[in-house]
Amino acid sequence: MHLSQNFFSVKRKYIFMFISLSLIFVICAAFSTEDKDDFDFAKREVLLRRIGHELLLQSGDSTSRVLPVKKITENEYQISFENELTFQPDSLVNITKRVLAKDPLSSDYIINVLNCANSSVAYGYSVSKNKKDDIVSCIGRKQPKACYMINIKFKPTGVNIPKGAYLMGSLSFLAFIGFIFLRSKPSKPRKVLPENQQTGLFTLGSVLFDEKNRKLIINEKTIDLTATESRVLLIFASSPNKIIERSRLQKEIWEDDGIIVGRSLDMFISKLRKKLELDPNIKIVVIRGKGYRLEINS
Repeated sequence: MHLSQNFFSVKRKYIFMFISLSLIFVICAAFSTEDKDDFDFAKREVLLRRIGHELLLQSGDSTSRVLPVKKITENEYQISFENELTFQPDSLVNITKRVLAKDPLSSDYIINVLNCANSSVAYGYSVSKNKKDDIVSCIGRKQPKACYMINIKFKPTGVNIPKGAYLMGSLSFLAFIGFIFLRSKPSKPRKVLPENQQTGLFTLGSVLFDEKNRKLIINEKTIDLTATESRVLLIFASSPNKIIERSRLQKEIWEDDGIIVGRSLDMFISKLRKKLELDPNIKIVVIRGKGYRLEINS
């Protein structure tokens, strides 16, 4: 048994170390993944501004600004301009393909050029990783000068798992592993109670104390006990001829009720003394400054 407990103790130590290291790895992975995604998306916004810049140059405008790129949804962005411009569709297609080739997350996307006034689509096309799936038309027709916005919608590259969900999912898995491990540990051996505590019967001199039925049997005479009297006597009967501290009696008998009254203990001790008087060899005595003792003279 001793060797088995030592083995299990060592096993628990290594399992704990494994779970701790796994937890550290999961947290680091969650933050590193998030940092990488943040960097890639920040790079994408820079590339989108580059598209707006080159489109203005194609239009002959080298002084007006490209306004801040707006993120409309998780995978959709909008490029807008300070001034009106004109553009050649074929130039727009070539610029976006060349610039977005530097974005590792943008193999497939749809571009719509919107009129600022009514958000109607002035021109649109689709680019795919497989060139055969590209949808590009009307590339030879120059668009009139106007206020335009360019919406670019990217195809999701996979399931987007927020850092919090990733972290909580991993922690839940580790918690499950820990639960299974703890459930599998050998149960502690049950403490074997003395026979009298198992049966609830205590022999005190010539008195039989039936704790379960709250009775005293003395010379074939039965005396009933209250629940509290039985609880007090049980403490004495479990440790005969030993000093029981007053504070212990108060704590074990009344603390669960939330009220401890010193005079209540004295009252129940007095009642027990009277019920035990039939046997002169049994008495509850006061140990001044310490507590009480159930004395049994054989």
